[in-house]
Amino acid sequence: MIQIPSAPSIEQYLGKNVHLLPQTHQLRALHTVIRDRNARREDFVFYSERIIRMLVEASLNLLPFEKHDVQTPVGRTYEGLRFASKLCGVSVVRAGESMEAGLREVCRSIRIGKILIQRDKVTKLPKLYYASLPADIAERQVLLMDPMLATGGSALAAIQVLLDKGVPEENIIFINLLTVPEGITAVCQRHPKLRLVTSSIEERLNENAYMLPGIGDFGDRFFGTDV
Repeated sequence: MIQIPSAPSIEQYLGKNVHLLPQTHQLRALHTVIRDRNARREDFVFYSERIIRMLVEASLNLLPFEKHDVQTPVGRTYEGLRFASKLCGVSVVRAGESMEAGLREVCRSIRIGKILIQRDKVTKLPKLYYASLPADIAERQVLLMDPMLATGGSALAAIQVLLDKGVPEENIIFINLLTVPEGITAVCQRHPKLRLVTSSIEERLNENAYMLPGIGDFGDRFFGTDV
């Protein structure tokens, strides 16, 4: 019988590095739809996109703002705010592309880069195959998008690509639909200044590195390539 190690404690990261969406009845209802193995693809896509929109909104709230006053139509001053720095999105191909539309819905002209990382068949290690990023990405706040954070191998490789391009660690917000304690620990131990936004922290990984209770292969289900 295979012995499955217990998931690591992540209490030290909650609220500091890891920002979990409020676990409301509405959010649980949305998760109920997309976790159902018998869900129709159109329902899976629709309700996943609703959660993604919530994640994007929560992530934008973590960005730096600066004071910006405006005059209202009745001649009064409103003491407002605006983003204090430039922003861009970066999706981890392929599943991360499912989150691009949700980001564009709230940031219409945002620039979006792409990173393709796959596991090498021989070494079993994450390997960078492609990266296309804004030339001035080092000057931007970066929303890194990938629906699933499991072991953390691909995530760490994608984060390293951004760091190599000069992006400060504290300027990276990693957006996930689902994650697990193992992935959180792997990422936050290596990059303590990075912030992570997710809608669910799963129980653990099983012996095949699948999340429990999980959602299956998000990319296959979203893009309709699952068998």
